[in-house]
Amino acid sequence: MGSGQVTSTSELFDFQGKHVTVAGLGVSGVPAAKVLHARGAIVTVVNDGDDARAREQAAELEALGITVRLGDGASLPEGTELIVTAPGWQPDKPLFLAAGKAGVPVWGDVELAWRLRGPDAAPWLAVTGTNGKTTTVQMLASILKAAGLRTAAVGNIGVSLLDAVLGAESYDVLAVELSSYQLHWAPSLRAHSAAVLNLAPDHLDWHGSMEAYARDKGRIYEGNRVACVYNVEDKATEDLVREADVEEGCRAIGFTLGTPAPSQLGVVDGILVDRAFVENRQKNAQELAEVSDVNPPAPHNIANALAAAALARAFGVSAKAVREGLRAFRPDAHRIARVADIDSVTYVDDSKATNTHAAEASLASYESIVWIAGGLAKGATFDELVAKSAKRLRGAVLIGADRALIREALARHAPEVPVVDLDRTDTGAMLQAVTEAKRLAQPGDTVLLAPACASMDMFTNYNQRGDAFAAAVRELEA
Repeated sequence: MGSGQVTSTSELFDFQGKHVTVAGLGVSGVPAAKVLHARGAIVTVVNDGDDARAREQAAELEALGITVRLGDGASLPEGTELIVTAPGWQPDKPLFLAAGKAGVPVWGDVELAWRLRGPDAAPWLAVTGTNGKTTTVQMLASILKAAGLRTAAVGNIGVSLLDAVLGAESYDVLAVELSSYQLHWAPSLRAHSAAVLNLAPDHLDWHGSMEAYARDKGRIYEGNRVACVYNVEDKATEDLVREADVEEGCRAIGFTLGTPAPSQLGVVDGILVDRAFVENRQKNAQELAEVSDVNPPAPHNIANALAAAALARAFGVSAKAVREGLRAFRPDAHRIARVADIDSVTYVDDSKATNTHAAEASLASYESIVWIAGGLAKGATFDELVAKSAKRLRGAVLIGADRALIREALARHAPEVPVVDLDRTDTGAMLQAVTEAKRLAQPGDTVLLAPACASMDMFTNYNQRGDAFAAAVRELEA
């Protein structure tokens, strides 16, 4: 889908007088249109929607002399020589099918940022995976800062890569979160080092199949110079490393929650250790940090810390900076966040667990759980999740539109677990869910909000859902 002429700097692609179509307004489309216009391109923006927000953005761009076509994202504007698309636009849209027939390359905003980097631009340490991307990138940025490096956490994390690449601030290295959508539209991206944290079915409606989803994730390894970091416990990530076309001398580096083999990072007696970036890795290991330095020290979060440490070590960062960076890191809200302890029961908010893979990691972090789950399933099935977690469940409280799917899986694989099914979606539903969970819980248990579903049936987003849970817990506490 790219032009075939893979380049890494803007000097080889002159935008002056080129007819460029930007697909989609929003967070990435508006800055992309402005950047291209400033470089002399003749820019047309096409957008499916025609709401008040779109009209406001369109007026801003039209004032600069950029053409905007609202409510028309399907047809290819005449004379288009390049399309720059918002990452969420699906590959099977008529616009892209027409571009394919006409031989017009399609880039995402990440590809555009990569092409516009100067010759002395900061290298990218890139992270993708079904779950844990944001946390890992933030941990990585914290470690790099502890090493005295000028860095930022950018990409799918909220800070635009275009802003990072073209802004006034100069960086030594960037910690870059990339989604499968962004990677699909970034054919010439070549990271210094990259990690795929894990792979589980997600966004299959967009990619069309698990194979296509994995293939797009695997693009992050293409052309890596120093290290391809993979998850020893997730063979699919190692397979992607094997399939990648990397630079001579680039190494495969594994991370594991067990004892690491040579060329791996792992855990020994509560210590995070490196057997990859040390002298004589057959015999030696470097202590990096203690498990207690990871916040919170749940198994999947220790895995995130090891992946971040591997990328930092690939960039030459000291063991001391790894420890200091992990100690300084504070996770975002709604990621296995301890809300309160009431009558010897711990209440934990992991509203960010919006799919079964994330919920499985969350459930694996605690021994005896009253589970609050449910929402929009997005086509997911719950048998495997429930079967793996059944022995940990004291009880379950189900909320949301697709709760019946979880109830049926519990009936099949954990019939002895008591289940409360709440058929309400009003603002008081979460308080009732927490109240029912308190009734089921015993001293030493954890009441865990790990919904395994999206939130939009009852809440604006997972943040609002987590806030509702925390508010309900505090009301019980009071």
